Amino acid sequence: MIAQLVPLEGGKPIQLENDITVVGRKKGLCDLYLDHHSVSKLQCVIVKTDGLLFVRDLCSTNGTKVNGQRVSRGALLPGDELAFASVKYRVQMGPGESRAPTVDKTEMMTSFPVFAPSLVDERIIEQNSSSDVRLLSDSEAGGDGNK
Repeated sequence: MIAQLVPLEGGKPIQLENDITVVGRKKGLCDLYLDHHSVSKLQCVIVKTDGLLFVRDLCSTNGTKVNGQRVSRGALLPGDELAFASVKYRVQMGPGESRAPTVDKTEMMTSFPVFAPSLVDERIIEQNSSSDVRLLSDSEAGGDGNK
């Protein structure tokens, strides 16, 4: 998805490249640095997910507004006016080239680990080929039931 903010007072549109964009006046900390006295050091966060944009104000002094209404959080639609204090933009969104997929770092376990009997109240755990694990009763495990 392509998402950008077009300044209402003219200027170059700002492309929202990241899934999470921190907006504010604090250089080096904010992804979108706005050098304007009315903008807070940490103004808001814009989140891009599943073709949608969401905004959340970070307790800024002069507020974040969507279509003239001060918001603490909300969804953004194409054509909405988004104001960081007195700095105003028009939201533009649309389909676009997706970035290269991020590498999934999740590891898959092929089977459930076998636990030591001493860790499970001295009963035996059985693992079958379908990776189901069940706790055997003392009689199934061959025990006499006495401890």
